[in-house]
Amino acid sequence: MEAMPKAAPKHTSGKVPDSLIYETMDGKPVYRKGYRSVLNGVKKLEDIVGSSTLQSEIISYLIRRLMSFYDEQAYAIHSNEAGLHISKGNNLAGDIFVYERSVMTAENINKNYSPVPPLLAFEVDTETEVEVATQMGYISGKIEKLLQFGVHKVFWVSTEAQRVIIAEPDKDWRTVSWKNDIEIVPGLLVNIAGHLEQYGIK
Repeated sequence: MEAMPKAAPKHTSGKVPDSLIYETMDGKPVYRKGYRSVLNGVKKLEDIVGSSTLQSEIISYLIRRLMSFYDEQAYAIHSNEAGLHISKGNNLAGDIFVYERSVMTAENINKNYSPVPPLLAFEVDTETEVEVATQMGYISGKIEKLLQFGVHKVFWVSTEAQRVIIAEPDKDWRTVSWKNDIEIVPGLLVNIAGHLEQYGIK
């Protein structure tokens, strides 16, 4: 049986240290945004690993909405670059994952990446520098892998475009303005722009 990877990445590529690898896709490392500046000595690792305050505000808002909706006894909400072990050479990270506890059992909560798919996955911007594909190609490829793994719905927020990609298996993906009410699941709506405006965030 294939061993599950530890939460700390084990892949290396040339002189790039493991700490600068965000995730791996198709056996290739995906580097953290700004990793070249660290290699060149312009920045330190801690300068590039954190989220912006805008990203953090949006992620916190989404987590609060999810936690107020889902029963903690039946669902688990994971964040903080939560890891998924999809297959050999595909270890992905995410901003928020919502799991059914019937799937994310106690046996699956340990020091390894998750071997089981979340019900929902959320990303806010990208924390990576793409070496080969375009940024949109990277996003599309990652969404496809999440859906094929068994994720029911993926939400990808772009703070620059102020839009959200919503992807589900066997359905056309949609891209909507974050000014809209967005249905996460029936009965749960979020409005990112409305939340930001409430606190005077532009």
